[in-house]
Amino acid sequence: MSLASLRVVRAMLAEPSAQRYGLELTRETGVQAGTLYPILTRLEKAGWLEGGWEDIDEKLLGRRARRYYKLTALGLREARRALTREGMVVGAPGVLHG
Repeated sequence: MSLASLRVVRAMLAEPSAQRYGLELTRETGVQAGTLYPILTRLEKAGWLEGGWEDIDEKLLGRRARRYYKLTALGLREARRALTREGMVVGAPGVLHG
């Protein structure tokens, strides 16, 4: 698993039941959007994340709908394993401790 992927799963583990969106994760992890979205797609296809679009009136709010991601039970278990295997500690999303 790449360092960028580890940063993303660690950020998701910081609040395991929270729904997170891409820009929020980019800011927290320092992983650029061009790298982040393929990671999120891979994790979703692997069953680690479940994603869904928010149901909003884009014109009323003046922004596009966000796609939110949340860890699944499998994702929670596997993300913890991945970080443990790599000797990483869950803490502040921007820094990995080994």
